[in-house]
Amino acid sequence: MNRIKLLKPAKLKKLAGVIIMTGLFAACVNEPHRDQVTDSDAFPLLEMEIQDLRKAYDERIYTITEVTELYLERIEEIDKNGPGLNAVITLNPDALVIAAELDDELQEGKSRGPLHGIPVIIKDNIDTHDKMPTTAGSRALAESYPLMDSYVVQKLREAGAVILGKANLSEWANFRGELSSSGWSGLGGQTKNPYVLDRNPCGSSSGSGVAVSANLCMLAIGTETNGSIVCPSHANGIVGLKPTVGLVSRSGIIPISHSLDIAGPMGRTVSDVAIALGALTGIDPEDEHTLLSDGKYLTDYAPYLKEDGLEGKRIGFFTAPMGRNFKVDSLMREAVAFMESQGAEIIELDQISAPGTGNHAFQVMLFEYKYGLNKYFESLGPDAPVKSLEELIAFNKADSITLRYFNQAYLEMAQEKDGLDSQEYIDALEAMHRGARDNGIDKVMDEHKLDAIIAPTGSPAWKTDWINGDSFQLGSSSPAAHAGYPNITLPMGFVEELPVGMSVFGRAWSEPVLLEIAYAFEQGTLHRKAPRFSTPEMP
Repeated sequence: MNRIKLLKPAKLKKLAGVIIMTGLFAACVNEPHRDQVTDSDAFPLLEMEIQDLRKAYDERIYTITEVTELYLERIEEIDKNGPGLNAVITLNPDALVIAAELDDELQEGKSRGPLHGIPVIIKDNIDTHDKMPTTAGSRALAESYPLMDSYVVQKLREAGAVILGKANLSEWANFRGELSSSGWSGLGGQTKNPYVLDRNPCGSSSGSGVAVSANLCMLAIGTETNGSIVCPSHANGIVGLKPTVGLVSRSGIIPISHSLDIAGPMGRTVSDVAIALGALTGIDPEDEHTLLSDGKYLTDYAPYLKEDGLEGKRIGFFTAPMGRNFKVDSLMREAVAFMESQGAEIIELDQISAPGTGNHAFQVMLFEYKYGLNKYFESLGPDAPVKSLEELIAFNKADSITLRYFNQAYLEMAQEKDGLDSQEYIDALEAMHRGARDNGIDKVMDEHKLDAIIAPTGSPAWKTDWINGDSFQLGSSSPAAHAGYPNITLPMGFVEELPVGMSVFGRAWSEPVLLEIAYAFEQGTLHRKAPRFSTPEMP
């Protein structure tokens, strides 16, 4: 199933002067697992942050071309050979050309900003107008080449990022059918969790999360409707930010729901995610939701990276996900205790959203899915490989691989829906927003005068199972997702070798305060550990 076209970069001659923060790399090694790490620990860019790499460029320790070559070699060694993570579905054949052009600009004294020369991988439901197809992991779109860049990709290119390639994902962003396995697509196969290889990476931005965690890139871009940035970030031990709907444009992104969808940055540190977010914001006439961000978006979130960002904060602790995994409960209680030690006041909350909000959201997703997919297929022009949702359903039925492990029930349910002028849709949308916002996050935060809300993001990664599908044990993404409000997850510890994340979410446009809280927690705990690609030994 692997479609990747690998470039064979030349070996580098200049490897001196590298920043290697070895103190951060030691991972827990617990039986009955066996590490597969060999030379990967020697990767000279291991766990390097954006600011470190930019300093290395400024001091002429590296060129952008050399760094791009290193990451391409790393992808070949770790992703397609070695542990075989299968996080990258397609490499950019022009990556080295782009890197060389950006090197020339630096030599001329020109810098496009903090992302100049930073290697990025983007989820393969985000359009690029280049030699890479945009597939959503679907065999129906294997040769689909969009007619223009998405707005997010335009912003990345303008900022000087090097797009290394596209990340594998749960097919159709994990909204195709029942009993799906996160990280599996008919086109790209199954992505593996880099901590323990038979564990699941969670979805749907699974490849993006794994690529960042395994040091296949410095940053990745994911998308979320409900949980698809925060869950793979949590399961792969990284930081992921789902912005407020409207802060980042969705034009040129294969949709599920225009009321809930949003793209966001995924990185190894809160600092890297904050830097990336500033490059992605802006008003896009092609996405009317971004008009709401006028006067609210920033191009620089770095001032909110404060080590004392917890002091004086009133933070709600959403306890509904607790009591389902005592190991996660223990980590969460430790996180709460740390926050209190840093001057935060914690208020426990047993409920946020109004009852029934999830059911209304599901109906909204189905209505908007049909509308959005048909509109997206139209954007591909007369040569589009699939021209309607109806054609997609028919293609999947005729394909020998697509429906092998799970069905396409959600596509079929969406096809049965009427248009967006349907009263059923209008009522569901209004009820979702009322339950998630007016009677949800906004109400709770007003009553308790909160700055933010915290909760465990999920449970340790389950074993990948193509027969029974995913085994979610707990989660906390829905309140922020249904409201269209921001949510950031970051590591809060490990259960054996598997990372567990904590979510910090709150009101619309509250990214600055969420970053303050997340950064202070991260810097005070330093839970991130690089994965060691462990395989379970037979009993």
